[in-house]
Amino acid sequence: MHFFIGIVPPEDYKEQISMFRNKWAKVFRNRWDHNGFRTPVEPHITVKAQSGLTEDMNWLEKVRETCSSFPIFQLTLSEPATFGTAVTFLSVESKEIYKLHKNLVDAVSPPPELIDRYIELDHFIPHLTLGQTKWGMKEAEIIEMKLAAKEALSPFPIFDVTFVRVFDIKKNAPFEDIKLAKLF
Repeated sequence: MHFFIGIVPPEDYKEQISMFRNKWAKVFRNRWDHNGFRTPVEPHITVKAQSGLTEDMNWLEKVRETCSSFPIFQLTLSEPATFGTAVTFLSVESKEIYKLHKNLVDAVSPPPELIDRYIELDHFIPHLTLGQTKWGMKEAEIIEMKLAAKEALSPFPIFDVTFVRVFDIKKNAPFEDIKLAKLF
């Protein structure tokens, strides 16, 4: 699987998150380099993980069709939280993101074992990752980052989701933006 689908925050807030991440990256940059880890892709909320998003691209038209009938919706980023001591993230508040996630999984129809592996459907927790131990951070830094993010990244924005972005994992870059419907 070489792609995933995400929602990016507004440009100004995305820049604020990148600056926050970069301050932390200076602390553990040597560990990133030592681990051979690439710079994280731009700040985003994964709405559909890699499962079923293969190089053959048969899924892309299904994703476009799904998005073209899904209405624009509001999303709120909120308080920093952690997954244990492995990941610091901003929480996401939106009922619609769960519906969009399910619609995309249904459209792509990955096998059940991949749905489980990539934590989709019933296990899906929308979030915007700020830092994680697999990037070279220590567990204590994850907790510190959560506390620092509360001050550095508030006020947390509410914004309209008008498109999703398909990301190419191999290139660590955006591949295509797909607009949502303008239904209200």
